[in-house]
Amino acid sequence: MKKIASVFVILLLLIGVSACNRKETTEDNKNNKIIVVYFSYTGNTKRLVDYVVEKYDCDSYRIEAKDEYNKGDTVFDQNTRAYKEQHDPTCRPEIRYELPDLKEYDTIFLAYPIWHGLAPKIIYTFLENVDVDNKRIIPFCTSANNPVGDSVNSLKHIKPDALWDEGIRFASTVEKKEFIRWLDSLVLSPA
Repeated sequence: MKKIASVFVILLLLIGVSACNRKETTEDNKNNKIIVVYFSYTGNTKRLVDYVVEKYDCDSYRIEAKDEYNKGDTVFDQNTRAYKEQHDPTCRPEIRYELPDLKEYDTIFLAYPIWHGLAPKIIYTFLENVDVDNKRIIPFCTSANNPVGDSVNSLKHIKPDALWDEGIRFASTVEKKEFIRWLDSLVLSPA
């Protein structure tokens, strides 16, 4: 009877240790602090950002222009504000609100629409004014028909010391389950 009791106690100890290890692993995963930083003019990018926030229960920061864009600013025409900004290498639209302190974050999802083949210049403004060195950046963009193109490479030149994932483009009409499938394919390891 003592042998059975001893075996039982050992089993309970092993189960307890195993449960403790699982708990530590779960807590470690929570240490990978995530934020989604995004610019969304039409709401297509914001819709996908909401899926990221829902899945990871993470923070988000919306980049808003100090001088708001209106419908006529983004029409695909050479006389529009977006066209002029995108073709001016020095253009950096001002951001309306104070920038977030990214020190506590390990992973940054960076979401934006494609404007004239690139990320909107306000994304450049953001990156030039925050410290993302040694932080993982997962860029994704939305566009009705433009590919991700050189948008990520242009951003990498601004912050070469960040740890950039390959960029991905989603159609404006992407379904939630397809987007979640992409999120599931990412390996978000603990810090």
